[in-house]
Amino acid sequence: MRELDHLHALGVNNLRVQAGSEGPDTEPWRIVPSMQPSPGTYNNEVLDGLDFLLYEMGKRQMRAVMCLNNFWHWSGGFAQYVAWANGTATTIPYPGSYDQFEVFSAQFYRLTKATELFDNHIRFLLARTNRYTNVAYTNDTTIMSWELANEPRRLDLSWVHRTACLLKKLAPFQLVTTGVEGSISSNNFSNDHASPCIDYATFHLWVQNWNVFDPHNASVTLPIAIDFAKKYIEFHAAYKDKPVVLEEFGIARDNNDHTPTAPVTVRDQYYRAILQHTRKYHVPINFWAYGGEGRPRMAGATWTQGDDFIGDPPHEPQGWYSVYNDDKSTLDLIKQFATIDSTSLATKFVFSTSFYLLTMALLV
Repeated sequence: MRELDHLHALGVNNLRVQAGSEGPDTEPWRIVPSMQPSPGTYNNEVLDGLDFLLYEMGKRQMRAVMCLNNFWHWSGGFAQYVAWANGTATTIPYPGSYDQFEVFSAQFYRLTKATELFDNHIRFLLARTNRYTNVAYTNDTTIMSWELANEPRRLDLSWVHRTACLLKKLAPFQLVTTGVEGSISSNNFSNDHASPCIDYATFHLWVQNWNVFDPHNASVTLPIAIDFAKKYIEFHAAYKDKPVVLEEFGIARDNNDHTPTAPVTVRDQYYRAILQHTRKYHVPINFWAYGGEGRPRMAGATWTQGDDFIGDPPHEPQGWYSVYNDDKSTLDLIKQFATIDSTSLATKFVFSTSFYLLTMALLV
């Protein structure tokens, strides 16, 4: 509960929550324990953790974006549904060659068995009643929206429409969105969000991952990265058909140092630029990621079960993009800008990415 209290005090009142993760838990580079270790089989402790998180968020008038799936491997996601559909002998090509992995993961859209299994998960979760509040998920005002997946690439727009409309049918009083990264990977940002069952559009912004920013040459590349980011924000803010949310952005500590005490001079400059520019264009935002009281087992180590989960996917250096509870200068910036007005989504919020598996470990 301390983590939610801290976020609430900063003015953060919306969390993006991973509301689906797939097993088996023996697979590499995953957050475990998974919610769904095998098709249709659920870990009740994980479900209880999600119930508890929503209960505590509701007490603080916080709202959740419930991300139901993942194009990437670190929560199971599309690739695991493909493996389930094709049989247990299927080998998932974990990212080394991202093109190879993307092709494998994108099979999800055309495999009827894979999409049926995901539809079953949607129906299961949306039929749930929170054991702490006795309120059905679909009637819970703590849940602001349902998100199809984290960063779905190589989109099949018929799948987007069909799945979004299934969600609207099951949860008519809650919003639905895509989770796409925006123009960096989508075929067409407007088409990606054209379905009448999609209520608002999303995009992500990763200047370091996209090789725009080099933390070891920040004096030269930070101005370039900020200019790129501003133009990227402006491009997506120009989409007027539906509200637009920047739901992921982040940058490393100085010199790409993953030590929790490393300086954040560059990060603060970048955060200020992003927060100012999104305010100018009335774009709600979420930063990646709130690590809070958590710390990596060792700076830059990959994540293993038993470690604090601080936001960065298990296969990435832990502490890469984490904002900790004692990063005072960064937290002061977040608090300063936490009054961004987003009337188009009928709320005021600054987003924070904080997955429930982390919250389970820290709140109980």
